[in-house]
Amino acid sequence: MIQEMTGPTQGALKLERKFDTIANHLANSATTGFKADILTFDNMLRSRMTTDFTPGNPFETGNPLDFAIESDGFFRIQTANGIRYTRAGNFTLDAQGQLVTQQGDPVLGDGGPLLLDGAQIEVTPEGLVEVDGAPAGRLAVVTFEDKTLLRKEGNSQFVYTGEEGNEIEPEVISVNQGALEQSNVSVVAEMTRMIEINRAYESMQKMLQSIDEANQKVISEVARV
Repeated sequence: MIQEMTGPTQGALKLERKFDTIANHLANSATTGFKADILTFDNMLRSRMTTDFTPGNPFETGNPLDFAIESDGFFRIQTANGIRYTRAGNFTLDAQGQLVTQQGDPVLGDGGPLLLDGAQIEVTPEGLVEVDGAPAGRLAVVTFEDKTLLRKEGNSQFVYTGEEGNEIEPEVISVNQGALEQSNVSVVAEMTRMIEINRAYESMQKMLQSIDEANQKVISEVARV
């Protein structure tokens, strides 16, 4: 009887992990640049989480410090823990006029942090930056051949876990100023999956309950003998 409980128990644990993943997706459905997770299991029921890098839809904001990458690539960010990468382009300026993330980390250009001290900031689709009509650098947009080596680190940022120097420039760079990339999570699809998982979990619970009742019946009969 214990063996009979193994399958439903393992199935219920898998469903719990899937439910947690969906809950995280729904919680971040409005997070700029958020990328959904892909949860898989091997034959030993060991879980593996990878990232779905499908682009989210662009959303026009009109803010000149908002940028959406509409091609392959990531913005380079200088953090206290090293270089990080993001597609969340909801940037701002610090007290020195540097372009920074919402957490205050400098956004890097080809020559380092971008100083945008001026009234008129314009960025071309190729990432070239002009301030009051004068060149001010170029947004550093990079990508990687193997994106599975990018690990999530919060604030829609990624850390590259491969060897240094593996950054490459995308074949095409398309930056949309005054827009943001939305999360690539489909709320409708995630809600549908959540309902399906709830129903499957209820079925597993009923199965386990039936097995438990059968066990109790067997124990009672043996005790009478």
